[in-house]
Amino acid sequence: MDPLLSASRIAQSGLTAQSERLRVVAENLANANSTGRVAGADPYTRKTVTFRTEFDELVDQDVVKVSEVGRDRSPYRIEHEPGHPAADADGFVKYPNVEPVLELADMREANRAYLANLQVIKSAREAVSAMLDLLKGPG
Repeated sequence: MDPLLSASRIAQSGLTAQSERLRVVAENLANANSTGRVAGADPYTRKTVTFRTEFDELVDQDVVKVSEVGRDRSPYRIEHEPGHPAADADGFVKYPNVEPVLELADMREANRAYLANLQVIKSAREAVSAMLDLLKGPG
């Protein structure tokens, strides 16, 4: 099995998985203050990404895949705001269970993983190019 193909294929699966993770984090951040549309309704619920490994027969190696995009079960943030349109009968408003600081940290980690996988693909491409140049010989 070609190790450069394996490295590229594994890194490509990492790019795809981290791209999905970044999409979910961006959605969480965009909805961090989204309340329900009617009084007492539940707000946006934070989404989570779970990864799994899957055997790739082409390269005879495990690659990473998104197993599921789930929902965080932690409680909503509740604040007393009697005048808010989403307030219940007691004046309490439910806010999403999204912590922007944690989402930003997750975004940074996903971005670094994405860039690392991208660098693996670039390095493999450069190695293939150098090998082709060597096979061409002087000329």
